[in-house]
Amino acid sequence: MKRVLFASVSLGVLGLLSPALGADLDVYTKAPAIATPLYDWSGFYVGVFGGGGYGNHNLNNALGPAGFANFTVNYSSKGGLAGGEVGYNAQSGNYLVGIEADGFWSDIKGNDNFALGSDDASKLRWGGTVRARGGITVDRLLLFFTGGWAYGDIVHTNTDPVFGIDQFTNNRSGLTAGGGIGYAITNNLLGKIEYRYYAVVTLGLDFKWGGPVVAKY
Repeated sequence: MKRVLFASVSLGVLGLLSPALGADLDVYTKAPAIATPLYDWSGFYVGVFGGGGYGNHNLNNALGPAGFANFTVNYSSKGGLAGGEVGYNAQSGNYLVGIEADGFWSDIKGNDNFALGSDDASKLRWGGTVRARGGITVDRLLLFFTGGWAYGDIVHTNTDPVFGIDQFTNNRSGLTAGGGIGYAITNNLLGKIEYRYYAVVTLGLDFKWGGPVVAKY
């Protein structure tokens, strides 16, 4: 009888302690989801680009022959271009700053095509820029603006049925600005479309290296 009573009391005490012991046990929770990587644009890159451009020429001829001096001609030009670039981006949070330099070959040209056979023509043969970049990133998407210094080599050709051909080359330089959209196709391959003030629209493809990938939970 004593053994039965002792066993009953023991089971009762264990029953009272069970909720308390259960409260001390860790509650099972679902394992956290695997972190999704957030792309970081930081690093060096090199690439190629190509596109088209257009322009407007306003020339004053102050040294022409008698009867033709001090006249102004105005005409448009257009054509293709292709080149390469190198740069570096640094990203902090969603903000990006960087620097980029490029050089390109150009076939942007135009002429006034006078009906009497006289012709003034200009052609941008090559050029380049050195620019700063700034932008806002949304993971693999980049919205950016750019600005800096541009330079180029232009050849002018004047063809006259009486006085023949007069050709000269000069280098021009000045400010340039623009903007565009970039996208990280892979961790190292970057694509972009860009417009710049000296009237060109380009598509580019860059290869990037360096820069961390930050995990986002």
